[in-house]
Amino acid sequence: MQRIPEPELMDDAAQARAYAEADFSEPHQRFVTLFQEAFPGETLAGTVLDLGCGPADVTLRLARAYPLCRIDGLDGAAAMLECGREAVRRAGLDDRVRLVEGYLPGAEPPLAAYEAVVSNSLLHHLADPRVLWASIRRWGGAGAPVLVMDLRRPDGPAEVDALVLRYAAGAPEVLRRDFEHSLRAAYRVEEVRAQLAEAGLPGLAARPVGDRHLAVWGRLD
Repeated sequence: MQRIPEPELMDDAAQARAYAEADFSEPHQRFVTLFQEAFPGETLAGTVLDLGCGPADVTLRLARAYPLCRIDGLDGAAAMLECGREAVRRAGLDDRVRLVEGYLPGAEPPLAAYEAVVSNSLLHHLADPRVLWASIRRWGGAGAPVLVMDLRRPDGPAEVDALVLRYAAGAPEVLRRDFEHSLRAAYRVEEVRAQLAEAGLPGLAARPVGDRHLAVWGRLD
């Protein structure tokens, strides 16, 4: 199945609210668990950059799991960030989590370099995937742990339909539709491996995760 791109930004207020209120606890907590498994013993005592943070659910889960870190979340969608800032305030983590509006590749996060870089569900939104890998290389310090997680494109329409039925049958229509479009827009593991080779990131490796995700992790050289 050929990749079908989808819009880079999710800036509709109703769409953003639907995402903020949806239960993504399983994949989002899996992101945190993957980080812990990939980097055992890592304390994350510095500042982390979260690219494409959306409504900040993963951001907050990571902040709770690593109480010594600070996190800067970057996203191009103002509506998503509005929901995210509400979540940060409710969590009482304003002193450790700050969310910044910025559209890659022109965005500038608050710091010039970060001790770790993470990203969840951003890659498939990008018209040019090189933007993500260049941003990670630019803002991640030497030896910085990196974790990127995203959907993995199925082999064909029947598998897309099965995944939508399995994971989004009871979701609002906007989430069912977006999940289907995102599956069609996602990359495959072999495509991401080629992207990493082109970007000159030998310390990062792409792997399948479960039945619908892929993950990239490693350290920057």
